[in-house]
Amino acid sequence: MLTAATAVVDCGGVGYLLEISLNTYSAIQEKEQVKLWVHEVVREDAHLLYGFFSTSEREMFRLLLGVNGVGAATARMMLSSLSVEELTNAIASQDAKLVQRVKGVGAKTAQRIVLELQDKVGNGIGTMAAAPVVSRNKEEALSALVMLGFPKAAADKVLQGLGNTLSVEGLIKEALKRL
Repeated sequence: MLTAATAVVDCGGVGYLLEISLNTYSAIQEKEQVKLWVHEVVREDAHLLYGFFSTSEREMFRLLLGVNGVGAATARMMLSSLSVEELTNAIASQDAKLVQRVKGVGAKTAQRIVLELQDKVGNGIGTMAAAPVVSRNKEEALSALVMLGFPKAAADKVLQGLGNTLSVEGLIKEALKRL
């Protein structure tokens, strides 16, 4: 089941309701099978799942949640109103007015978003989430290699020598060849 705001994902016969952005909805509306990246928000009164078509969208969502005064609903609204690239460029160029155009984001919140995320998004298109996702991929690959019994220092050294374009699985496969 898919609406503009939610998607129900069937995982082995269990349906999970995911809150999604309009950008994710646009990307998945015509597809029968999709892979969504999930972020869980645990509140006192609920456990909420948010689904994203791309890892860069999920990473931007997570960065937005780290800003004081930005909750999951506001972050999802921002990702429904602006693409990840538009939001990244607005933050990188300190365009708080563009961020403020999103419903529910005031002037102070927009300025706070720009200020707090400016160092984390890089210089604009293509750079947002490259560093966070790459470092997260390498962290996950390192954890997996350590759980497989490889020394952390050796695994880390091998991972540092690998490219930044590989997925977690790709990093692990390449590291296993070199360890």
